[in-house]
Amino acid sequence: MTTVAAYAAPAAKAPLERTTIERRAVREFDVLIDVKFAGICHSDIHQVREGWGEAIFPMVPGHEIAGVVSEVGPGVTKYKVGDRVGVGCMVDSCRECDNCKAGLEQYCTGGGMVGTYNALDKDGEPTYGGYSEKIVVDENYVVRIPDGLSLDVAAPLLCAGITTYSPLKHWNAGPGKKVAVLGMGGLGHMAVKIAHALGAEVTVLSQSLRKKDDGLKLGADHYYATSDESTFQELAGTFDLIISTVSAPLDFGAFLSLLRTDGALVNVGAPEEPVALNLFTLIMGRKTLAGSGIGGIQETQEMLDFCAEHGIGAEIELIGASEINDAYERVLSSDVRYRFVIDTATI
Repeated sequence: MTTVAAYAAPAAKAPLERTTIERRAVREFDVLIDVKFAGICHSDIHQVREGWGEAIFPMVPGHEIAGVVSEVGPGVTKYKVGDRVGVGCMVDSCRECDNCKAGLEQYCTGGGMVGTYNALDKDGEPTYGGYSEKIVVDENYVVRIPDGLSLDVAAPLLCAGITTYSPLKHWNAGPGKKVAVLGMGGLGHMAVKIAHALGAEVTVLSQSLRKKDDGLKLGADHYYATSDESTFQELAGTFDLIISTVSAPLDFGAFLSLLRTDGALVNVGAPEEPVALNLFTLIMGRKTLAGSGIGGIQETQEMLDFCAEHGIGAEIELIGASEINDAYERVLSSDVRYRFVIDTATI
């Protein structure tokens, strides 16, 4: 076991504070990673505040992890000391179900994926995330960060990047497709960049035009305010695909009206409250209301390679660990452009 410094929430809704945690000794197929940067995801806040249900405390959040390998187990073949690597939202899965065998570990049906934090590993021990100096992970759940990506801007790709890349690829965003991104935040700004790089015509749908210049600079072709009722009249029946990154309840009927026949509205934001839906908004137009999680390990590597090829990193604000609690409040008030990243040297 190795003792490392970390930032943890001692209880639900409590401020995060500096503490120490134990990391397991490196096993045969394990990689010890010196964490260099850790992104702050809205999911961290949901879980620290038990917005998605009962959680495990103390909790060390963080599933957007970029670092450098400092030790490998004797059976490790994929990585060596000094490699630049990342860890996303999972650190294990059953490895035996149909989904795991198909590279869809995020949808593991053999007990579910093991979350990077707020989960129990196969030994029954709680997992602790990236707001820490080091992490130990099985090599099969580690990805390589290409040399073309700086570690700080790569960290958010391990959740925000793959969470938007996966549905864009699955629903065939590309040339000739009209894609709307609902919400211009940590996930949304990555969706804009990736959809643009895939060749789609990209529209941002945001509450206001406050971030319009940013959206256009990041690759959007159009930018509309959803607070303006004329937006829904002007864009009715326009889009092949809408990616909703919003984690608050929506008027789904209004947004489904913006889809073409056979269009899909895919949710990657996860509101804490149930939502209402009139099914006629789906039936009339053979439309799809769907959800999408992260990607599997292979797809996450594909996403990182794609981002490196196209020069895509997150737009970040680098902070010290002592600023985490303030950063949480700023995320909740949409006061970040567009992802906080913790410099873990400050832990």
